[in-house]
Amino acid sequence: MASVSTFVSVVVPIYNMQRYLAETITSILASHYDAFEVILMDDGSQDDSLAIAREFAQKDARIKVFSQSNAGASAARNHAIRLAQGPYILPVDADNNITPDYIREAAAYLDAHPEVKVVSCQVDYCGDKSGPMHFVAFSLPMLARKNMIDNCAMYRKQDWEVCGGYAEHIKGREDWAFWIAMFKRGGEFHRLPMLGFHYRVHAQSK
Repeated sequence: MASVSTFVSVVVPIYNMQRYLAETITSILASHYDAFEVILMDDGSQDDSLAIAREFAQKDARIKVFSQSNAGASAARNHAIRLAQGPYILPVDADNNITPDYIREAAAYLDAHPEVKVVSCQVDYCGDKSGPMHFVAFSLPMLARKNMIDNCAMYRKQDWEVCGGYAEHIKGREDWAFWIAMFKRGGEFHRLPMLGFHYRVHAQSK
């Protein structure tokens, strides 16, 4: 008897990303996984981002589109996660792309390792920069000194709830604060030995 895939909610906060959004959504929909939804949360965009999101949603039932007044990436991400149906969460920024196997491999690892809180991957750059992103070995003391985990990492919704979500008053490096809050309560981190997503560098990158 085949095992049932754990449902994954991919959450995408969007703010003025009409140039890249279609490519990002397309990369998510190409995933080799049979149980996921995509929650697109527009954060008060002033370009055509919301229209692009709605166009995709009309063509694919896995996509759900919501909007809010501009409140920042953390607020948009939290809003999307509150609406998420899946026990596993994968945030994807609206200008990055994931690889077809990332959701499948990350979800399988969380399934098999309940002691692991966060699963990430190998990353490369695209856009105005190319080549691999380099990481040092994970440790809690090192995490306290620098962010070692990109935002595009999978975790359980229940852990997001326990640590209070993303700090909405922080407008930059909010994912770093989130990882610190999550690991304060224990748990392990794992980086998959596979290329999981492409991090886009452009003029508006943080």
